[in-house]
Amino acid sequence: MGRRRAFDADEVLDVALSVFWKKGFDGTSYADLVEATGVERPSLYAAFGNKEALFRRVLDRYYDHYMDYFPKALAAPTAREVAVAILRGSIELNTRFPDHPGCLNLNGALVGADDSACLRRIQVEARDAGEAEIRARFARAKAEGDLPPDADPAVLAAFITALIHGFAVQAKVGVGRETLEAAAEQAMAGWPKGSGAAP
Repeated sequence: MGRRRAFDADEVLDVALSVFWKKGFDGTSYADLVEATGVERPSLYAAFGNKEALFRRVLDRYYDHYMDYFPKALAAPTAREVAVAILRGSIELNTRFPDHPGCLNLNGALVGADDSACLRRIQVEARDAGEAEIRARFARAKAEGDLPPDADPAVLAAFITALIHGFAVQAKVGVGRETLEAAAEQAMAGWPKGSGAAP
């Protein structure tokens, strides 16, 4: 009876991440993952499960290793600084790798099948979780006077979320970092100021 070839799970996840990032969820087959990782299908399946389970593991790794700017941004002193840091971090990540620009999660939506319920569920969960964190941070900013009384944390969070998703799509189709940064600056021109906001 042959022995299974040992492999490093983290290395396999990094390779799978790169494949998913380039091809999207639906565009990536298990055969693609086997070929890229060099791990036989039974071993890959035993270690990570089906494609959805593997994609979820990859997405967790993506958030841990590539989206570390997000929790740092939420810790910024003011709501405006939070928003700017999120936008800048998103733009930097979306344009960092010329061979697979854009966002790992959203790239799947751009090339995925319309009836891919699995992918839609994963994307909605990720979007909702991130937007909820932004909304909670802006609610705290409003309570502290950093945002004016008429500011709506939910609307502002939706605004920032829409911007970073839009930047990811634009980066995917070749829009450069300078253009996206200029768009972010324009978007922030009308940011509301509270009585306690820094100048």
